[in-house]
Amino acid sequence: MAAAPRRGSHCVCSWWPEVTARRAELLVGLAAGAIGAASASVEGLGAVGLASGAVVGGALGAVRAHPRAAWLVAVAALLTTAPVGVSVGVALLVVAHAFCAGRWETRGAGFIALAALVGALELAVLLANDSGEVPALLLPAAGWGAGRALCDRELVAARLAERARELQEEREAHAALSARYERARIASELHDIVAHAISVMVIQASAGQRLATRDPKATAETFKAIAGAARQAEHDMQRLVALLGDEDAIGPAPDLALIEELVARAASNGLAVTLHLDGDFQQLPAPVAQTAYHVVQEGLTNALRHASGAGIRVRLDGGREPLIVEVTNAPAQGEAALAEAGTRTGLQGLRERVGACGGVLEAGPTADGGWRLSALLPRQVTAPAS
Repeated sequence: MAAAPRRGSHCVCSWWPEVTARRAELLVGLAAGAIGAASASVEGLGAVGLASGAVVGGALGAVRAHPRAAWLVAVAALLTTAPVGVSVGVALLVVAHAFCAGRWETRGAGFIALAALVGALELAVLLANDSGEVPALLLPAAGWGAGRALCDRELVAARLAERARELQEEREAHAALSARYERARIASELHDIVAHAISVMVIQASAGQRLATRDPKATAETFKAIAGAARQAEHDMQRLVALLGDEDAIGPAPDLALIEELVARAASNGLAVTLHLDGDFQQLPAPVAQTAYHVVQEGLTNALRHASGAGIRVRLDGGREPLIVEVTNAPAQGEAALAEAGTRTGLQGLRERVGACGGVLEAGPTADGGWRLSALLPRQVTAPAS
């Protein structure tokens, strides 16, 4: 059995890194102050030099939390000890201050800090009649450059990490959008497959009930139509399953010959439907032919639902650009048996199909009270921009 955590142990992780950093900065300040004081003492710079070395070194302990205050204190200490000179140890501490100014300050403030540190150190060297002017110039500049390079590297790394996070969010959003699109595509395919077949079966079943006792031959034809619609739905469902598994497994997309078959099947089911083909339909892109097929299928399904028994006219005009696909039905002769059926998503999905081909879909009532579904489809389908 695991031991229960001690009371208050949950907050250790929040304050421990901060305490550790403060202790490290305190130790750095004490060690650097001791080095500065010892160096000044060894070189015999007196009490002023010793105190100045301790201050310059001790200021390094606060350089991360307060970089500007740290280098200002160091410059002030250097100016104080300038008359007596600086030790080698203090000069190295000045290089450390320059590095920290480049590392923790902004570019402009860091450059000012470098100039102030170099000026104070150079003044102390000149007043001490030392011959180390060149090292006093180069070493702090090199330290500042190293600190600035490290700062820039961390900024670039932070920007890259942020960009990686944004790309990850974009990938997740794209994956969610792709899943949503696939669900919508599957729903559209299911609607196209099931709605038409179910509508035919319901209408034929209703007719079969009325004919069962009066006309056995017509009843047999009715149930034959129901069986045919069911077989077609089963075939289309198998095609959808193949599509979900492998887009190349379903063969070519529906062409205009299948539109003729669709209209003929609807006519054999008792619909008063006629087909008019005008113009040239050769070399139509597969997406255009497939969309034209779905337009006719949706038009026949809606006519069957809302205007059962009314005349239906299917017209395809390929003699101009764009291709015109039109399904028009006469007014309903009575109450529609399937007027309240459906998911109300057929036209929406069809509009998306037509729009994906660069076409335009129009749907609305006609002057005589019927309904007209029309699509204008371009003969050339351009690839979508990536």
